[in-house]
Amino acid sequence: MKQYVIYKRVSTEDQGKSGHGLDAQQRDIDIFLEQFSDVPFEVAGEFQDIQSGSENDRPELAKALDLVRKTGAELLVAKLDRLSRKVAFIATLMDDRKVKLRVAQMPQADKFQLHIYAALAEQEREFISARTKAALAAAKVTHAAKRKADPTYSKRIGGLRDKTMKRNEAIQQKADAEAAKVMKIVGPLRSSGQTLSAIAETLNSMGVATSRGGTWTATQVSRVIERGRKQA
Repeated sequence: MKQYVIYKRVSTEDQGKSGHGLDAQQRDIDIFLEQFSDVPFEVAGEFQDIQSGSENDRPELAKALDLVRKTGAELLVAKLDRLSRKVAFIATLMDDRKVKLRVAQMPQADKFQLHIYAALAEQEREFISARTKAALAAAKVTHAAKRKADPTYSKRIGGLRDKTMKRNEAIQQKADAEAAKVMKIVGPLRSSGQTLSAIAETLNSMGVATSRGGTWTATQVSRVIERGRKQA
């Protein structure tokens, strides 16, 4: 019987991005299992990290790979960058004869195709970084020219910046206060070993709404925990 070990990952930055969240990853994995997997199949284990993809030392990924090597199951991820953002790391895994990799969004891709895709994605990220730096440098030149041409320019921009900072501070304080309240429930549940999804279900069953009045997800619970750690 075909076996899979599912691995999902989000970083603090990724959690709010469409297509990168845990729910989106689970959706893609479910589509793969329902429409592209050999049948019958079974899921031998599921693991997830909340950590940057640029870091190779991820405890849950290590557990997932260990299970893959022991059982002969395939490591299933939603997107290749959920496994790692580094070509070298992905290439090393592909060279491991005991590790079989499947990507839900690329169900027919072989090792060679995945390697090429990883290399292209890394090049794209490097280009985006260079483009951002160039844009910032150009903006500095533009602002310098405007300040020289208009003595009041810096004062007007500074006023807008002050208003924006005050608004952001107010939003931050409100979010901290709400997180502190919810942590009184989340903290004990997490300490007892409950998963993020289980905690989200508990909050929803208790009628506790999110800051925007919606229902809780594992990702939102993770954000509250992270905010609580920063406040501690």
